[in-house]
Amino acid sequence: MKEKPDNSQKSKMKPGITSHVPQENKDSAFVFEKTNYRLLLIGIAFLVVGFILMIGGSSNSPDYFNYEMFNFQRLTLAPVLLIIGYAIGIFAIMKRPSRSDEN
Repeated sequence: MKEKPDNSQKSKMKPGITSHVPQENKDSAFVFEKTNYRLLLIGIAFLVVGFILMIGGSSNSPDYFNYEMFNFQRLTLAPVLLIIGYAIGIFAIMKRPSRSDEN
């Protein structure tokens, strides 16, 4: 007859608890990679430049209407830079990190 292995140690442990030390979990890595952070910073830079270009156009006197607030910089360029900045930021957040161990 074969002898049964000694299971006395297993019977003392609670169910679901194993005796081995878990190895490093690959899913616990950072969500963002270096490229994600770079893209996010580029998007923030676009936003800052867009908001800075939108500043100004005020008048020194309430009796004088300043038409500078209707120039290309404030009506077209700044909003386009803001849209680009938000799009880059959203892309940076949504971009999946590249996994070298995936098939």
